[in-house]
Amino acid sequence: MSKVVKTIILAGFIVAKFLLQFFLISPFYDLHRDEYLHLDQGNHLALGYLSVPPVTSWISFLIKILGNDIFFVKFFPALFGALTIFVVWKSIELLKGNLFALILGSTGVLLSILLRLNTLYQPNSLDVLCWTTFYYMLIRYFNSENSRWLFYAAVVFAIGFLNKYNVIFLLLGLFPAILLTPNRNLLVRKNFYLAILVGLILILPNLIWQYTNSFPVIYHMKELTKNQLVNVSLKGFLTSQILFFAGSVVVIISGLYALLFYKPFQKYKVFFWSFVFTLAVFIFFKAKDYYVIGLYPIYIAFGSVFFESILNHGWKIWLRPILIMLPVLFFIPMYNYALPNRTPDYVVKHHQKYSEIGMLYWEDGKEHELPQDFADMVGWKELAGKVDKAYSGLPDKEHTLILCDNYGQAGAINYYGKLGIKAVSFNADYINWFDLSKKYVNVIRVKDYFERDNEMPETSPFFAKSSISGEVENKYAREYGTTIFVFQNAKININKRIRNEINEVKSRQK
Repeated sequence: MSKVVKTIILAGFIVAKFLLQFFLISPFYDLHRDEYLHLDQGNHLALGYLSVPPVTSWISFLIKILGNDIFFVKFFPALFGALTIFVVWKSIELLKGNLFALILGSTGVLLSILLRLNTLYQPNSLDVLCWTTFYYMLIRYFNSENSRWLFYAAVVFAIGFLNKYNVIFLLLGLFPAILLTPNRNLLVRKNFYLAILVGLILILPNLIWQYTNSFPVIYHMKELTKNQLVNVSLKGFLTSQILFFAGSVVVIISGLYALLFYKPFQKYKVFFWSFVFTLAVFIFFKAKDYYVIGLYPIYIAFGSVFFESILNHGWKIWLRPILIMLPVLFFIPMYNYALPNRTPDYVVKHHQKYSEIGMLYWEDGKEHELPQDFADMVGWKELAGKVDKAYSGLPDKEHTLILCDNYGQAGAINYYGKLGIKAVSFNADYINWFDLSKKYVNVIRVKDYFERDNEMPETSPFFAKSSISGEVENKYAREYGTTIFVFQNAKININKRIRNEINEVKSRQK
């Protein structure tokens, strides 16, 4: 098969990836709550953040330069997904795979959980790309023993680390695997340690930021463990691992088998043990199921090449189209139920089906009407519009503080707002983004539904005038019932109260 034909086929997969990503989101949905926070980070560039490392903010800054349009918000996760397919393609070529293996591997990555992951502008898409690319660099090194690939791997790890600390799990699984295999000869090579040094130098600014800010990542992990990871069950975790690449499970398992018993793969045996140890570490720490997604694409590459080698003559060759069709067949239920391409009315109408596949369970361990991601993509434009309306009715806008209960509310108001207002919150990174150079006299308070009842009696005595301007009325929104309070002409020093609250929140984070 000529190189030109292969290039055309690869381009076809890339184009298909972009088209699918842009057509698999119903126009009914707004952006996701996390996306608003990440976009706002582009307005506050720093070496680190309470919630994520800095790379996402750099991409957000680029999106801002490009006009902050939703097209570009969705373009970058789609791009990272397309590049993941590209790296898997190049890995298969490196492993001596031909056209069948290339198509099998690319189809398996294309029609997988990455379709859902890449719909959202979060660090997860780049995280998967970094895992896959790091493993690709290792294959290049084990093939050639050229030390430059170790340095490239160190750079990729650094990018992954500065994007999402999740990539640390990659090393936690890789190092014991190296010790168990002949690849332990790496430990006596100077360039191995020089590559580690390069990686440390690249991530050092963020480590210094963590140190000077009392390691907020530790506080963030404690909160995550207390509020979300405690609800992670081993059964649910393992079930998700099967469903993520359901159409390629047999390919992944075959890849793991081949790493142990297929002679051309013997020099890559470290990848088998790396898989085992990495998965074990994730299970030990009760990680969220999707944290593991970056582990799998490279094993699809190994499995695809192995299948090509054993299904190469006689009746076995007819199994090839069946293997390629499996991801397509599993894509059909994914298209129908796992992607935000259906309206909330449709989801509620087909509640039983969504419940059967576990889509309706949230991080709180309870079942709800919509999948959590879907509910997190509804009601934001409504909220921003109603805050704009409340703000436009105030006589002293310059000295009005818009204070929200959570980062999603603040980020959505800042993204969709038409009046140039900047909402803040004591939640997430917004704690560092208060502008206290102004003397505030009015407050627009955006309050969660479950905490709104006490807001008026507790706060109104400190202002000359108080009212309720509106609330989120979309019943499908996770923010349903979120209420907008307007307090005017303060009788107290608002700035002083804000400073005290900021100090109290930060003290709890130390």
